[in-house]
Amino acid sequence: MINIYNPLAFLEAKNTLSLREKVGQFFMPAAFINDSEDEIQELEHLIKISGIGGLCFFHSRASAATNFEGKKKIVYNAEGLETLKKLIQRYQKAAKHPLLISIDAEWGLAMRIENTPQYPYAITLGASGDTSDLLVEVGRNIARDCREAGIHWNLAPVVDINNNPNNPVIGYRSFGEDKRNVAEKATALAKGMQAEGILTSIKHFPGHGDTATDSHLGLPVIGKSKEELYENELYPFIELIKNGADSVMVGHLSVPALTQGKTGSSSISKEIITGVLRKELGFDGVVISDALNMHSVSKLYPAKGELEWLAFDAGNDILCFAEHVKEGIETILRNTPQRRIESSFKRVWHLKEKVFSTLSKNTRPYMDESELNKKLAYECLTLFQDNSPKLDTTSEVDYHAISLGKKQDNAFFNRIAEEVGFTTISDDKDCIFKIKSNFKSAENILLALFPPKVKPQNNFDFSDAQLQWIQELIDTKNVVLYLFGNPFVLNMLNLKKAKTVVVAYQSFETFQMVAAEHFLGKFEAKGKLPVTIAR
Repeated sequence: MINIYNPLAFLEAKNTLSLREKVGQFFMPAAFINDSEDEIQELEHLIKISGIGGLCFFHSRASAATNFEGKKKIVYNAEGLETLKKLIQRYQKAAKHPLLISIDAEWGLAMRIENTPQYPYAITLGASGDTSDLLVEVGRNIARDCREAGIHWNLAPVVDINNNPNNPVIGYRSFGEDKRNVAEKATALAKGMQAEGILTSIKHFPGHGDTATDSHLGLPVIGKSKEELYENELYPFIELIKNGADSVMVGHLSVPALTQGKTGSSSISKEIITGVLRKELGFDGVVISDALNMHSVSKLYPAKGELEWLAFDAGNDILCFAEHVKEGIETILRNTPQRRIESSFKRVWHLKEKVFSTLSKNTRPYMDESELNKKLAYECLTLFQDNSPKLDTTSEVDYHAISLGKKQDNAFFNRIAEEVGFTTISDDKDCIFKIKSNFKSAENILLALFPPKVKPQNNFDFSDAQLQWIQELIDTKNVVLYLFGNPFVLNMLNLKKAKTVVVAYQSFETFQMVAAEHFLGKFEAKGKLPVTIAR
């Protein structure tokens, strides 16, 4: 095995790989933090016999990324980070050539691993104004956490434009609906990660925002013209490529305007990868497929190795979540000219050289996670609606504070209660019918909504009874509403009679405390909603 911290040995190693070993470098199967010992040993064996180039880490085989969301129980692992570090060491030890370790850490390792730092979702950051410096710091902090765990490649940022409120998989992962805002925020985040020696990947080319289909489960169709795509969806990709994107991830999307009217996934389309991305946009870096296990493509190609070959032949250099490594290697070797293999190998090995032949040296301290999140909370908090007269926040007003949705330690109410007296109640303790009877005579309502889910399916998991009662409160009381979640929740309500509506976006304690300061009149909201909500 090559010592990954010996730059000379690593640089010289590329001249020793056989053609078969070079093809092995294109494969990046999944690794799971919560695997059993038998499953770990099976992956170690695959690493040894197939000479794969890297691994992409996921939480468990029951996660959304493995198409089993809601079908299998996801087990909480308080020791997930330590488990991840140990597994990376084991898998690196099994490899002849250093593995490139990747993960989806769009808002930090917390996207995949419990008890790790979490930063705001992209949709939250999209609400901030000119905060490039803060977003660079977010990128630096995420990169540090990745590097300390043994990860080299963060498959982020998302540069999809959030222009479909019913998007089941992108939504909150996008910086918003404005192409320039998306490009600026993503550029700053990527700049921070790259400054700390972590590779980035912009995704999901050519744009996954305007669809209501989850590509984990079905193939979304983007029906826009080529001119429309270049004007909007492709804009952030073009800008980040100009700014030195390390790699581009191609999504599983059908985009007929870019394929002469043909249907089929962009992830296996020569017209889109080799034609648009390589030739028209001039991108010569690494192209990585979106996870090849996703049902939008995997169900269409049951023959082992066929999908891997099609993805490579279309122009992908790295095959993420490849499920049939041995068969894929054989199929690529059988069907591919050597010059094509060599060109992809050159790009992949260059990416590895970028990581392994240099050691990142931090030259300045990192911003504390809590302090950084606090600064972001102040910048992002958004006053969506403010109908006069405002509710009085003095102790003379008889307030009734209601919390609905996800069970939550309510730092928001606790902070306000230090200065304003009110009665509090939440639906995780009392049924709605009991709450309604107790609140019949109440006039002034402070309503805190904590959506059970960040994704829009099943009304964010609010029950029909909850939504009906929320609407009844808005229509009949003086309601000040604070939303600690996805702003698209507001599309489910008629807000015309609400006195005040504020979007705090996150339910972090820090964001709740900042929201409380806003309610108490200690600062004015500066955020701007990054997506359109019907009023």
